[in-house]
Amino acid sequence: MRVTRSKKLLVFIFLLGSFWSYDAFAQISKTREELERQKAEIQAKLKEFDAILRQTTATKKESIGSLNAVTRQFQAQTRLVNTLDREVKVLDTEIRETENKINQLEKDLKELKAEYSRMIYNTSKLNRNLSIVAFVFSSVNFNQLYMRLKYLKQYTDSRKQQAEQIEKVTAQLAEERVQLDARKADKVQILAEAQEERKKLEALRREQQVIVNSLTKKERTIKSQITATKKQQQQLEAMIRAAIEEEIRLAEAAAAKANSTATKRPDSSMPMTPEVAALSSSFAGNRGRLPWPVETGFITQTYGDHPHPTLRGITVPSDGINIRTQPNSTVRTVFDGVVAKVASMPGYGETVLIKHGEYYTLYSKLSSTSVKTGQTVKAKDVIGKVATNSDGEAEIHFQTWKGLQKMDPASWISSR
Repeated sequence: MRVTRSKKLLVFIFLLGSFWSYDAFAQISKTREELERQKAEIQAKLKEFDAILRQTTATKKESIGSLNAVTRQFQAQTRLVNTLDREVKVLDTEIRETENKINQLEKDLKELKAEYSRMIYNTSKLNRNLSIVAFVFSSVNFNQLYMRLKYLKQYTDSRKQQAEQIEKVTAQLAEERVQLDARKADKVQILAEAQEERKKLEALRREQQVIVNSLTKKERTIKSQITATKKQQQQLEAMIRAAIEEEIRLAEAAAAKANSTATKRPDSSMPMTPEVAALSSSFAGNRGRLPWPVETGFITQTYGDHPHPTLRGITVPSDGINIRTQPNSTVRTVFDGVVAKVASMPGYGETVLIKHGEYYTLYSKLSSTSVKTGQTVKAKDVIGKVATNSDGEAEIHFQTWKGLQKMDPASWISSR
């Protein structure tokens, strides 16, 4: 009976260890790894924000651009604080689970030692009453002799296994205690980190409010700027549409010629040769993976209509995205294509429109360009430099189109 009970206890502890190792902690570890990755990404983004915004400290003005930049920074900082809070909660769970595991292991170790003590006692009791040799050879027949030898072997093996298991559980218990101390130290460190990041978040909130208060007092000036900006947007859109319509007209004229290989698909805006169709299909296939038009930066204005950050009831439209970057940064094309238009536009400075089959990308707010109409370009080829406005902000305006249909550029470039 003792041998059977010992074996059952050994199996139970083995299964318990397997359960804790592969089930209880697996999901927690995965969650924490994901949080660590998210934290590293956000911290890298905040460093990029700081590096870019430091470039304009000397000329920084309280403008919509600066408000947008601080708002993006505030949002990233908020995500960092939330991530740290979630990491603390995961650590609390890990600590609690580890403490439970330690308690269970201590209980198991106590039972194992008690069982081992009983084995030692039973052996000593047997030796007092009858020697092992006498016990074996006092058998009345061969079958009893065999069963006694088998029993003694099982008993000896069980004692050996029990001693080995005690060593394993003791070692595992020591390891879990080390892990517990490490997790508690991690929690202390992350709590301190979260406290510092909250201070930064509060500083950004105050800075944001100062800019909002200042801009609120300039309502008349801002409304005038909004009117001028909408007019400039309309001029830019008219230029883009005229350029794309001309490209469509040229493609249709070429397709009408004898021996033309160009065809028009039902979902296409214009007839395309097999080569142009392949380029268009390749561009579409890279949606969400295109490189950014600048190497470093962050989006300060997203696509679509947005409520004005300081004026109630005012909506600000955007046909593309604005990306804040380092002054004098080079601007590069996001995909292979052909330059369809190079122009200078009011409020947008130097502007480049590039054709990628039936798709188009627009790069504006440049100080200079280094390409010309009709020129073939490859992905990441430099096409110009970003301009710095009167507020000291270096910002590129980027758009994507499919034929005459506007699209959200953020859904085409890779995430950061």
